[in-house]
Amino acid sequence: MPAKKKGKKSGKLSKMTEEERVLYEEQKRLAEEEMKKKKEDMLTQFLKDKLTKEERATKFNMNKLNHQWRNIMRESKSKELKKDIEILSQTFERIVDRKDATIKSLAKDLQEAEEQYAMAFRSHLQNVDGLIDLQKKRTEKLFEEYHEELQIIREEFDSERQLMIEQHNIEMNDIADILFAMEQNFNERENEAKSEFQSLIDEIRNKDMEEKHGLRHTLQDKVEDLWQKFDQALKNYNATTADRKSEFERLKKRDDDSAREIDDQMRKLQRIGDQIAVLKAKMVANAKECEERNKQLKEEREGMLAHFQDLKAQMNKLRDAERDKLTKLTLESNAAIKELKRQQEKVETILKLAEMSRKLETEEEKVLPFYASSLTNEEQEDVEAAVLEPPSQPLAAVMHEYSALENFWKRFNKVTLDKLALDKEKQTLVAENQQLRTLLKQYLDGISVNDEILSQVNPLFIVNNKTNVKLNVPVVDPRVKRPVAQTVVEAAHVVKHVLPS
Repeated sequence: MPAKKKGKKSGKLSKMTEEERVLYEEQKRLAEEEMKKKKEDMLTQFLKDKLTKEERATKFNMNKLNHQWRNIMRESKSKELKKDIEILSQTFERIVDRKDATIKSLAKDLQEAEEQYAMAFRSHLQNVDGLIDLQKKRTEKLFEEYHEELQIIREEFDSERQLMIEQHNIEMNDIADILFAMEQNFNERENEAKSEFQSLIDEIRNKDMEEKHGLRHTLQDKVEDLWQKFDQALKNYNATTADRKSEFERLKKRDDDSAREIDDQMRKLQRIGDQIAVLKAKMVANAKECEERNKQLKEEREGMLAHFQDLKAQMNKLRDAERDKLTKLTLESNAAIKELKRQQEKVETILKLAEMSRKLETEEEKVLPFYASSLTNEEQEDVEAAVLEPPSQPLAAVMHEYSALENFWKRFNKVTLDKLALDKEKQTLVAENQQLRTLLKQYLDGISVNDEILSQVNPLFIVNNKTNVKLNVPVVDPRVKRPVAQTVVEAAHVVKHVLPS
């Protein structure tokens, strides 16, 4: 068969042309590639499906394993929790029993404390009532003193206010007189300048008018004379023209003479016009000069006004400065008075405290108020020499100014040392008292028979000369607890030595 097919193909190929054979080979190759691609796609799809199935199975198995493992862990944890709950319940019952016993003892202590508080509260109310009455009396007295001082301060303020108002009125009257005098002087100078200026203007105007009238009359006389001569010549010319020719020559000559005279007169008129122009220029110059003088006088007036305003501003500024100084002086004086009163009260308080301390001094302190120095003679001489030397540092200079308080500091240091010694002795006695109270409590606990004592260690239970009880237990039992001391100060003592009289 293959041989037969091969023969058929070869026979078929032999029947094809070269182009058909190439086309047939190409189609065959493309069909083989397409078949190969289809096989690869089918294989890829099969592998993907298989992978998806494996992932689903793996996920299902993991969930199943986790579920079984959680069940195992829950059972184990539940057993542990049950054991813990049993232990905690037993512990809780034991703690509750202990707390019940503690609550009972605390309730008993609280009842006793409430009784003590009620007694202390009643005593405190009595003391408070007494102090309130005392404070009311003291307040009434202080209120009366306040009204008296207030009345005195008001009278002083009214007198000072009246004095300041009178002084202010006097100063305002002086300033008004000064302003009136300055204004009167300025008006007089202004009137004098105006009168001088007006007189100068009238003088120049009269002078110009006189010169003008003089020139006008002169020119009018000359013109009338010339006009008369001209008329006379014209009449003679008209009368003698027909008579003689010689007369014509004579008249012609006279006409030339008259023309020359007219030219002379015209030149005179020109000179007179020039003189009039010069006079007008002088009048303008005089007017300018007068205007400059008026301008100068106006500037001087403005300068005087500016100087007056400056003087007025300086006077107001000086008045404000003096007022500020007076206010500042008043405030500082009031502050100084208050400070002196405070210092006086402080000194009075110190003196009262010194008197009270003097009453509480011992005989030894009254006889020997200062402690004996522990320095040798040489050291004492060195100290005295150092004190006598002039200080070189500012702090040493300040300390040197307070050298007068040396005895005070000695007494203060002596009291401080005594206080420290007493505090130390008090601490020692308190520790000893605490130890004795502890031993007493342990003894009382040992001889007492109750549930609370039997549940604890017993100080009287001794084995091999040893006890298991600590000896530094704090004292909290009310049977041996020391009552708190209450300090009571009598009201008469307070009124006499503490409160200001």
